[in-house]
Amino acid sequence: MAAPSTRPFAVVTGASSGIGREIAHVLAQEGYDLLLCAEDPAVQEAQFDVPSLTVEALQADLATYDGVEDLVAAVGDRDVDALVLNAGVAVGGPFVETDLDADLDLIALNVTSVVHLAKRLLPRMVAAGRGRLLVTGSVTSMMPGPYYATYSASKAFALNFAQSVRYELKDTGVTVTTMMPGPTDTEFFERAGMEDTRVGRSENKDDPAEVARDGVAAMLAGKDDAVVGSTVRNTLMSRASKALPERVKAATQARLTEPQDDDEG
Repeated sequence: MAAPSTRPFAVVTGASSGIGREIAHVLAQEGYDLLLCAEDPAVQEAQFDVPSLTVEALQADLATYDGVEDLVAAVGDRDVDALVLNAGVAVGGPFVETDLDADLDLIALNVTSVVHLAKRLLPRMVAAGRGRLLVTGSVTSMMPGPYYATYSASKAFALNFAQSVRYELKDTGVTVTTMMPGPTDTEFFERAGMEDTRVGRSENKDDPAEVARDGVAAMLAGKDDAVVGSTVRNTLMSRASKALPERVKAATQARLTEPQDDDEG
């Protein structure tokens, strides 16, 4: 019978591609064994060049109650040293035109699964007196998000929820960090149906590997929140969100996220 691993153990959701997959790579380099979860079967194909690394992969739909419980069962009775709640989707387009089921599925994944997993796994981290929780938010959490309204609102929830729980756990040895990337070069815009927006077409997107490195570094340092990626652009967006009126912030975002005709710039 193999001896239990002495490496710290991390759980990463949304780990089949993009930022989540890159976070898994960073954590592997930091010495963590991994349990990766995503709905996409590509989560089973993760490859890491780290000796003695233990990697488990679970294909599960975290937008469902049973999918979350399947992940909790896969964790078993192990102590979780790092919990990365990264799984998320977006739905692009005018709210009155988007599909109801798609918006409700977004809320189930981006909001409900975050609360569900945190409720199941944080208590054991608190009982152990240690651990790091990283929640993937977005710079859009700090401003209105026309033309992807449910996504923007879900990230505002994630930020508020994480900051609230962080305060409650301030004396427990468990820290909660919100990672807030800007536009990143992943399949996000294609999956959200936002390829025909200015932000979707832009070539000025962040490298997901850089975003992941910044996010993990902030988590391991126990920071409250971290604007990650292209620090100049994203930091300016963060500062603008605090200084501008809500109507101006909404209009600024709408220029980036409103669907464009093929002949528009």
